[in-house]
Amino acid sequence: MLNPLRPVMTRVFTPAGRALARTPITPNAVTVIGTVGVVGGALGLFPIGELFPGAFTCTIFVLLDMLDGVLARLKGTSGTYGAFLDSTMDRIADAGIFSGLVVWFMLGGRNPLLAGVCLFCLVAGNLVSYVKARAEGLGLRCDVGLIERPERMLISLIAVGVSGLGVPYILNIGLWALAVGSAFTFLQRMRAVYKSAKAPAPTEEG
Repeated sequence: MLNPLRPVMTRVFTPAGRALARTPITPNAVTVIGTVGVVGGALGLFPIGELFPGAFTCTIFVLLDMLDGVLARLKGTSGTYGAFLDSTMDRIADAGIFSGLVVWFMLGGRNPLLAGVCLFCLVAGNLVSYVKARAEGLGLRCDVGLIERPERMLISLIAVGVSGLGVPYILNIGLWALAVGSAFTFLQRMRAVYKSAKAPAPTEEG
């Protein structure tokens, strides 16, 4: 859903990417630093109820993580391992965010139901990503998805941050919407892969 914004974001981050390209910092280092920042912000601040500072910190490092692709293209170091590392670090960052929220809801927030919703969002989000990766690994098409990772980050961090500013019910609404959207996207991709697998193989002419 946010894919049309990717070229815009690339242009925004290109100046910073050019500056980093003149340093020894590698795209993989940017990826790891971004992930460590997200996990540290989420696990360090969410469990103690610092929702806005935690969401703000995570957002800064999520944006930093977007530099890795720009930097890789500028340095000419794009490769298979970089893509693998980026995808793996994304899963770790997601786990950090939702684990921090689970701890908060089970302790200070005292809302086991929303803790369960957070766990569902984490599992469903990982399944959404896994289905696409596995399908493409098998040579099947899976180019659909209502809520992909950028949308999941946007919804969750905005809901957490605004809730931290004292807006009531926004976190509940955001997490439930994310849970429903992630479940829909999972089913949407399962259907797309099923149709792709059942489609007749193209015949060679001549």
